[in-house]
Amino acid sequence: MKRCLLQIYYKILAIKDYNSILFNKVILSILKSPMVHSTDETLNEIVNGKCSVSRYGDGEFALMNGKGLLFQPYCAELSLRLREIIVSEQEKHMVCIPNVFKSLEWCEEKPKSYWDKYLNLHRHKIYKMIDMKKKYYDALVTRLYIDHKDKSAAEIRFAKLKKLWNKREVVTVEGEQTRLGIGNDLFRNASSIKRILCPATDAFSKYDEILEEVKKQDKSKLILISLGPTATVLAYDLSINGFQAIDIGHVDIEYEWFLQKAVEKCPINNKYIGEVPNGTEVTEIHDMKYESEIVMKIV
Repeated sequence: MKRCLLQIYYKILAIKDYNSILFNKVILSILKSPMVHSTDETLNEIVNGKCSVSRYGDGEFALMNGKGLLFQPYCAELSLRLREIIVSEQEKHMVCIPNVFKSLEWCEEKPKSYWDKYLNLHRHKIYKMIDMKKKYYDALVTRLYIDHKDKSAAEIRFAKLKKLWNKREVVTVEGEQTRLGIGNDLFRNASSIKRILCPATDAFSKYDEILEEVKKQDKSKLILISLGPTATVLAYDLSINGFQAIDIGHVDIEYEWFLQKAVEKCPINNKYIGEVPNGTEVTEIHDMKYESEIVMKIV
């Protein structure tokens, strides 16, 4: 009996997916794709424009549609804030969505297949949540290496990104096991780094505390945030308060893969990565410099 019910359930899901794919293909044929600047255009604007950056990906889209993530449970307030910010026009603030709507020819086969399937199922939902008249920037600007078919530009792009914090005081707002820049030279050209450590999971449950702690910092400092969907909202609110805040995402992990010349996503020692097998099995580290940079732990 249970087997029969499961078979019926899976058939219903298959029909639902088939109908979604057909509907999304119709949407693709009759509507123009969103306007999204290229990776290099986005990178140039971030470095030269001194803007804050909020990024949206499949995780943020899921939360906006009422679904939770492995590391961020669904929260109605978070969902509403994400919906508010994606159509916002705040001065000196960039809203980024993935540059995947027109072409996926730049992708390696695995991410290309993923995004193709994802858009076939969710394109119409995304189009309903964004402003189709707005010019967006590329949320994949922090994904400069592993998914790119042509990896020859990665070194130049990372060098350009490093100009953002060159000789600047940096404050990172990161998950307690993210460890941005530890074990590599990504932030070597920054004049200083201070760290505010936050929960690795459900960071948004501590949002008010995190925001108030960051607001204690001097506004001349560059705020780099690696905190999942919470970073999207935090960068926007800090921008309103006069900070330059960048939702920097997985850039440190991408840089690690670049240094290793990796061809597939893989775990990085002592760094939390939620998207690879065994990537969340992180051990403690004993690094005196890292410990000295921590100014606050919010748990």
